[in-house]
Amino acid sequence: MPLSRLTRALNRADGKLYRQVAARVRAAIAGGRLAVGAELPTEAVLARGFGVSLITVRHALRELEADGLIEKRPAKPAVVVSTEPRGPAVRQMNSLDDIAAATEGASLEISEWQAVRSAVAEAVFGLEPGTKVPCLRGRVLREGAPLSDVTIFFPPAIGARLTRRDFDDVVVFRSVQRHLGLRLSGVRVTVRAALADSALARRLEVEAGAAVLVSEIVYLDEAGQPAEFTVARHRGDAYSLSYAFSVG
Repeated sequence: MPLSRLTRALNRADGKLYRQVAARVRAAIAGGRLAVGAELPTEAVLARGFGVSLITVRHALRELEADGLIEKRPAKPAVVVSTEPRGPAVRQMNSLDDIAAATEGASLEISEWQAVRSAVAEAVFGLEPGTKVPCLRGRVLREGAPLSDVTIFFPPAIGARLTRRDFDDVVVFRSVQRHLGLRLSGVRVTVRAALADSALARRLEVEAGAAVLVSEIVYLDEAGQPAEFTVARHRGDAYSLSYAFSVG
């Protein structure tokens, strides 16, 4: 279909931009203007057409893919695969942009910022046993509802340069980059399933024993050394993960 019939300038007053992009494409699919098998315009073309950022477009396409309406393809435009939505949201985690986009529209509620002892953090940072590490604890909320319980550790040399006021972004690594001028070289992610104990159940507002998705993320500085270690426990009914990679 002609791009002009799909895209239009958006207004923040009408709600989250990524949701407006997703709604526009979803309507085109439901109305038959984008048939199964049709390719969408590239992310760059969509961004220009809607007047939004690439991150906003990627977040919108993730929602559409999670709905089962489109399929994203490496180095190719997304393609329409169905006119009927499906299942719960899926979070793509293939880049720092994906991590950031997954929290769009959310906020960080900080409950604690202090030095603690953690054997796991000691191992990640290569510290002597018993070394206290700066630790941020809180929740990620969207529209007042908890999505994730987060515990974030920093090496003492980095944490000593941060204050509670510095954590002014729901994506904490962006706060660290901005305030300390830190550049990242990579990320290591471990994902596992768990069950909520009574304390975690209260923080996430779920039943004790409910399924949670635990992601452990180590952010590496330019020298390849761990600069941040995040343990996030997500509500099982709000998150799942999908990975994509190229072969060849």
